Amino acid sequence: MNKEDEGDKETDDAEAAEIEEARREMEEKRKEKHRKMEEERETMRQGIRDKYGLKKKEEIVEEEVDPMSEGRVGRKKKTPAELAAEANKEDSDDEEFAKFPPNLSELSTKVSELPAKLAQGVGEVTEKCVLQ
Repeated sequence: MNKEDEGDKETDDAEAAEIEEARREMEEKRKEKHRKMEEERETMRQGIRDKYGLKKKEEIVEEEVDPMSEGRVGRKKKTPAELAAEANKEDSDDEEFAKFPPNLSELSTKVSELPAKLAQGVGEVTEKCVLQ
């Protein structure tokens, strides 16, 4: 019985290898098919560009993709430099909010003065305008 298990295991391994090889071949055929289709499309595009005198768009070169990140669900990890820059950005946000008046009464008086200033500005503009 022990020898049968080993024989079954060997056949399973052989079948798994065959299946993997078949998948690899199918993937290569699919990629080749898509490459050919893209070549045909590009020749058609070039013909249209030549016919109408259009220039080819510059292709944006993408950053090199880390082969380990292929199939990864989450985002890439930040580098220490990116983390430091982000921390500095958060600190600058705190400084930006520090410019606001610290007490609420100053802020409320400034807000209450706004409508009067707007009305005065609109009044000046209407005086300058002449209807014909």
